[in-house]
Amino acid sequence: MEKPVRRIGLKHGSGGRAMRRLIEDTFLKLAAPVDGIGLSALDDGAALRIGDRWLVVTTDSHVVKPAFFPGGDIGRLAVSGTVNDLAMMGATEPAGLTCAVVLEDGFPLDDLERIVASMAEAAREAGAPFVTGDTKVMGKGEVDGIVLNTAGVAFTRRPIPDRGLRVGDALIVTGTIGDHGLAVLAARNALALEGELRSDVAPVNALVRAALAAGGDAIHAMKDPTRGGLASALSEMAQKAAVGIVLDERAIPMSDAARAAAELLGIDPLQVANEGKAVIGVATEAAERVLAAIRALPLGRDAAIVARAVADRPGQIVLETGFGARLLPEPDGEPLPRIC
Repeated sequence: MEKPVRRIGLKHGSGGRAMRRLIEDTFLKLAAPVDGIGLSALDDGAALRIGDRWLVVTTDSHVVKPAFFPGGDIGRLAVSGTVNDLAMMGATEPAGLTCAVVLEDGFPLDDLERIVASMAEAAREAGAPFVTGDTKVMGKGEVDGIVLNTAGVAFTRRPIPDRGLRVGDALIVTGTIGDHGLAVLAARNALALEGELRSDVAPVNALVRAALAAGGDAIHAMKDPTRGGLASALSEMAQKAAVGIVLDERAIPMSDAARAAAELLGIDPLQVANEGKAVIGVATEAAERVLAAIRALPLGRDAAIVARAVADRPGQIVLETGFGARLLPEPDGEPLPRIC
C-alpha cells in the first residue's frame, strides 16, 4: 500500500500545539549546542555569549492578509514583531534589523512605498536601524502579494528566557488583549462591527526597558502573546517552567470593541493574537513597582496583574471566572490564520 502523503495545514503556522509539534518533529533537527539559549529552547530568539555580554538574535516572516488593516500594516507588523522578540529576551536596544521582501509580479508600487514608509516610521519609533536586506519577485500567483522577513540583533547583560517562571511570581499583561487578531479578521472579511476595533501593533521595547529598570533581576520570564494569544503564551511558559498558572479572567484587560467582536463571532479572545503586548513574570515583591512603571507609559496604561505561578498542576492553566474555576487548554492553533 502506498504511504499517504503528510501535508502541512494552516494550523501548523498559527501557534499552539500543532505548530510546536511541527517544529519539534522537524526543525529541531537543525539545533546545535550553543553557549547560551539556542534553537532547542524554542524561545522568542537566541542569546549567544559574546565576552561579558549576550548577543540576542531573532528572525520572523510576515504573511498577514490583508496587508493593510485598521491600526497598521504588514510593514509596521514586521518591524514591531522583530523588535518585540528581541525585547522579550531582555534586549531592548536593537543594534540592527534586516529585511527580505518577496513580491508578486503586479504588486502595486504605491502599496509597496506605503509599506516601506510604515516600516521606516516604526523603526524610528523603536530606535531600530535597518542595516541590510534583499528583494525577490515571483510570478503572478506564485506568492500572495507580499511576504516580509525581518531579523534583528541586540545586546543585553542578562538574557531573560520564557522558561524562567518561579512559584509565587505574578504575571503582568501590558495592555488589552485580542485587538490585533480581531481587527485583521474584521478587515479581511469586511465586517461592519460596532466600536473602533484597531490592531495594537507597536514596538514595546521602550515599555520593556521601563519594566526592567523597575524590576531588575526580579523579572524572571517574558513572552509576547502573538499567535495563539494569551492562552498559548501562558501555556508555553507554564510547561517550560513546570509550574501551574492561575489566571483571573476578571483581571484581563480587554477593550469594549474587542470583547463585543469576540462574543459576536464566537471566538475566545484569550486565543487571539496580539502584536503590541508582553507577558511579564515578576517576583511578587516587585510586581506593583513594575506595574506602575509600565502604566506610566502610553502603551502600558491598561496593564494589569492577571495571574500567578503556583506549584499545583505544573504545566497547566487554571482559569478563575468569578463563578468557579476550569482548566484552560492550550490552543491547537490560532483560530484566525495569516494574522501576522
